[in-house]
Amino acid sequence: MTHAELHPRAAPPARAAEPQATQTHAADCCPPPEGQPGASVTVVRPGMLTTVQDWPGRTGYWHVGVPPSGPMDDLSFRLGNRALGNPEGAAGLECTLTGPALRFSAPTWVCVTGAPVDITVGGARVPQWRTVLVPAGDVLEVGAMRGPGMRCYVLFAGGLQLPEYLGSTATFTLGQFGGSDGGALRADDVLPLGAPYGAVTSGVPADDQPAITERWELAVTEGPHGAPEFFTRTDVDTILGTDYAVHFNSDRTGVRLIGPKPEWARTDGGEAGLHPSNIHDTAYSVGALDFTGDTPILLGPDGPSLGGFVCPVTVVAADRWKLGQLAPGNAVRFVPIRGERAASPRELGPGRRAAWPIVLSSGGDGDDGVLRRAEVDDETGVTYRRASDDAVLVEYGTMTLDLGLRARVHALHQHLLAAGVRGVTELTPGIRSLQIRVDPHVLPVTAVLDLLAEAEAQLPAADALVVPSRTVHLPLSWDDPSTREAITRYMHGVRADAPWCPWNIEFIRRMNGLASVADVYDTVFNAEYLVLGLGDVYLGAPVATPTDPRHRLVTTKYNPARTWTPQNAVGIGGAYLCIYGMEGPGGYQFVGRTTQVWNHHASTALPPGADRSTAGVETPWLLRYFDRIRWYPVEADELLARRADFAAGRIDVDTEDGEFSLAEYRKFLADNAASIDAFRATQSAAFGAERSSWRAAGELA
Repeated sequence: MTHAELHPRAAPPARAAEPQATQTHAADCCPPPEGQPGASVTVVRPGMLTTVQDWPGRTGYWHVGVPPSGPMDDLSFRLGNRALGNPEGAAGLECTLTGPALRFSAPTWVCVTGAPVDITVGGARVPQWRTVLVPAGDVLEVGAMRGPGMRCYVLFAGGLQLPEYLGSTATFTLGQFGGSDGGALRADDVLPLGAPYGAVTSGVPADDQPAITERWELAVTEGPHGAPEFFTRTDVDTILGTDYAVHFNSDRTGVRLIGPKPEWARTDGGEAGLHPSNIHDTAYSVGALDFTGDTPILLGPDGPSLGGFVCPVTVVAADRWKLGQLAPGNAVRFVPIRGERAASPRELGPGRRAAWPIVLSSGGDGDDGVLRRAEVDDETGVTYRRASDDAVLVEYGTMTLDLGLRARVHALHQHLLAAGVRGVTELTPGIRSLQIRVDPHVLPVTAVLDLLAEAEAQLPAADALVVPSRTVHLPLSWDDPSTREAITRYMHGVRADAPWCPWNIEFIRRMNGLASVADVYDTVFNAEYLVLGLGDVYLGAPVATPTDPRHRLVTTKYNPARTWTPQNAVGIGGAYLCIYGMEGPGGYQFVGRTTQVWNHHASTALPPGADRSTAGVETPWLLRYFDRIRWYPVEADELLARRADFAAGRIDVDTEDGEFSLAEYRKFLADNAASIDAFRATQSAAFGAERSSWRAAGELA
């Protein structure tokens, strides 16, 4: 199914041809001004952070680390478009804290929605939530948010007409694409306007306007990872019974919260990392309450698609608009509801109860997010977990690193892609899991479970897995200056006493019982890293593990996470290696930096949702599932030159075709079992000694 079929904003209704008489406010159902060729808006003042967004944003690319973006408060955005006679998804502006000043080349109906803000046209005050005609040559000025709330929206009759990137004009500033040039608006930017679509109403009815407050209740569903497996019952009671405070360090990637530290039901995450919040990398949902260590973060529309932390509850789709209005210092309370009783995000009127400051609920599902458990065979079980009211997370086996489980995930992924099930909107593989996102109006979660039960009976045995597996040779600047800078920033701004500071590589050496830092270097450069997931920290970034367990260095992740990581830093967390697709937060222990894994110059011919990992077409992402990464050393200056060439589209990556056979790999493990066991014993002893030293010093991460 194509992007246009799933989200029909690309097929607008017929447009009115009669001009609208000039007036300040529209009467109900009056025709808009006739579109003028070349009509545009010029940015006089951009505001603090004003970006072009459309709804539902950039869908179909979650599996390679491209977030949907789009308006963080989609409800205010969509209501404004509807008042103007636009499709709900027509491109408009999102403004954070302060709004812009805009000059119009032609008379244009606009509507400003969202957080309370002062608005003038030609210096005269005009109301919010009402449609207003801005005469040609006049300036619309949107001031600072008065509070409560964080974001307002400026919508235009006809919408903004800008080029799409991967099916959307939504701006993803961290990825540097969407909007007019991939970033926030700047003075003198010129934004083309489309011809008006249809009748303009007087504005958004008061009963439809969402309640924006300073104390928020968010409707959540249980899961995917709750008690008693990951959190204690007391932890869950605390999460659902505590007013959390919004941290000032929050943005579109996620809203950090301040609240009590969990007790945790586990002592650690095993091979996934030393902290009990660590799990093998799995797909996230927008709105998930993600515990990165002991820090809770509500993942936003620019958040990561894949990561290795547990999420006990998830905000339902109809309540995610509230994330866009959470301001520093606001109080947040999570209210559990039954998944099938969640309000429809399609509803924009009173039935959604967005105008209510409270969430009415008689309680959650009471199942800890576990929808069903089953047996795949005599050795492997499968758990179906709720990942909000619009997603199911399928997890195979136990919490261990087993490539046989990834083979099972691959088989299910390929089966569902081939089936083309109506209502499935995203399929995102993790290490031992597959997230299935759906449109619950087309495919209810209960129907997904029945579909998956039928699929299991048709999947081939894991040992039958033989997939294309290229060897990809990439440069690595060992202990790169940029990663050293990130550690220094962390020590100054987050945590100076962390045991992995001031040098991550020395920490890795201690954790794995190696004699010298040179042994860490040799292990990394001798290893062959098998790509198990894409989009681990955005934009085609791989999560990979050495095929040979004797090269599998194990370490914990930062707790709390870093607030800044250089683009394409290479790190190790748990038993996994990651290349960071772009700048942003992170938690893996640095070993160096490499070239880009995302090429903005590449294009793609397949519709969103298709499996591009083995499609053989040009795509922006460099790597595919089951590729094998091999490193070769370069100096920091040489890496910078290679990165400049890559950014300019001059890409030269050495690859060799091959295949990966699970049966052959299992034979390799059996043939080398003795030396593998000896390596693991030494590693385990060092791991235990390091943890004991932390306990003695009161620094347990």
